[in-house]
Amino acid sequence: MAFDGITVACLTQEFKEILLNGRIAKIAQPENDELLLTIKTPAGQKRLCISASASLPLIYLTDTNKPSPMTAPNFCMLLRKHISNGRIVEISQPGLERIIHFTIEHLDEMGDLCRKKLIVEIMGKHSNIIFCNDENMIIDSIKHVSAQVSSVREVLPGRKYFIPDTMHKLDPLTVTETDFIPLIREKACDIGKALYTSFTGISPVIAQEICTLACVDSFLPGKELSEDHLKHLYNQFSIFISRIKAADFQPCIYYSGTEPKEFCALSMTSFPNYTSQSFSQMSDVLNIYYSSKNTLTRIRQKSADLRHIVQTALERNRKKYNLQIHQLKDTDGRDKYKVYGELLHTYGYNLKEGAKSLEALNYYTNEMITIPLDQTKSPQDNAKRYFDKYNKQKRTFEALSKLVMETKEEITYLESISAALDIALSEDDLAQIKEELIQTGYMRRKYTKKKVKISNAPLHYISSDGFHIYVGKNNLQNEELTFHFATGNDWWFHAKDTPGSHVIVKTEGKELPDHTFEEAGKLAAYYSKARGTEKVEIDYIQKKHVKKPNGGKPGFVVYYTNYSMIIDSDITGINEI
Repeated sequence: MAFDGITVACLTQEFKEILLNGRIAKIAQPENDELLLTIKTPAGQKRLCISASASLPLIYLTDTNKPSPMTAPNFCMLLRKHISNGRIVEISQPGLERIIHFTIEHLDEMGDLCRKKLIVEIMGKHSNIIFCNDENMIIDSIKHVSAQVSSVREVLPGRKYFIPDTMHKLDPLTVTETDFIPLIREKACDIGKALYTSFTGISPVIAQEICTLACVDSFLPGKELSEDHLKHLYNQFSIFISRIKAADFQPCIYYSGTEPKEFCALSMTSFPNYTSQSFSQMSDVLNIYYSSKNTLTRIRQKSADLRHIVQTALERNRKKYNLQIHQLKDTDGRDKYKVYGELLHTYGYNLKEGAKSLEALNYYTNEMITIPLDQTKSPQDNAKRYFDKYNKQKRTFEALSKLVMETKEEITYLESISAALDIALSEDDLAQIKEELIQTGYMRRKYTKKKVKISNAPLHYISSDGFHIYVGKNNLQNEELTFHFATGNDWWFHAKDTPGSHVIVKTEGKELPDHTFEEAGKLAAYYSKARGTEKVEIDYIQKKHVKKPNGGKPGFVVYYTNYSMIIDSDITGINEI
């Protein structure tokens, strides 16, 4: 669901109850577009995370601390100078805008009491954190927006802060029936769209909910509704908005099975097929709903350079592979030239001088064939020409066959790195992948030739039967798991002919139950390029039968006497440690 004005209203109410009169003890900037404020309140220490990320802007209370850079960014240093140890005296939201104002009281350099505003704008790619004085003049912001970037509003030090009114929407908290009915009727679109494009803070999901409450088809044009229907729609709209005015919030998440699909600050009736879970705080909802998504978004951003290197190498090798295959097909007729040469040696003695072709019986197929000739050359020279052509194409075939195999292996290896980037969960994971790219020559090591010590642990699960299962997150971990951690009788799993993780089940000398085999197979399917597929073929074998070929790249293995299973990639219920 969209991070709409109603969600922000719920958060504003929550922050008023928890953070008001709290003192800002610490200010950190763990990311370029993110702040983490530690606030001391009568109820204890709280952490407020504010992210102005273009891909996932958020603001919520969290218990999680984040590592900060060794040198604080300029914006963080400025905030520390002005509002460190400041007291939050007011928290407000203008209308139903996706904006929260934190008014902070502090002592200036002269010891005088003054106020500053920290303004958080949660507006998609236009999100920002803006620091202003008490006269709404911008002191600084976490993102600078110049006139070259936006013709609507500059966000630069010394500029006046204001909220741009680009959509000309009405405030739903103050709209009257006199304004509402003509607006919906005259909009040249369906009712649902008319609601969320006419009123601040209303998202498409909320517009659908209001239409559902009013028993109105949201896809109908407003002009098709009667006056009574429009009045009924306004009444339901007013009742819904009154819950916001009364701060009657009911934060909840709606699930499809175990997957969170939607969240809302108010209970909804338009999700009959979903199960709901209620929470006391909106921050808890956002923590659960966005925590994994936020982590993956950040890691994806940080891995962009590595992905570019891998993708560029992949595209280059795929083009090379296609060209080599095309050249290899050109050698398919090489045996024909050998036959031509042999037949010319056999039947060429009775050829007339200047003949353009030879009709001869092919004793390999017992069929008559026509052999083209160079009439300026003798039969022996024509035979030699065909043998030379055969030998050249034979050598080309042998060389290309080897190159095609090497290029195919290179593509498979690069796809395995791409799969490792997909499952990376931390900066340590990315550091290992980067080290692997350096070791294999795709990147250069900067500043030092010292290798990065591999200290990042693989994923660790425990089966329902109590067996420990380990999953490599990249090729270096796969290598470590298979050839240094696993013992001979441990079981090894991998998705067949698909880039993915090595999965090791520690047997401790015991026989594995069938259910543990299935769970290990599911993990091998999930941590591969086949994730999300209903049926994935998994190879499994005891580790002692898995070998590493000489000169093989990290994570590359061979095996011959394996077992196979077909299984899905759903790992729900497998406990991670």
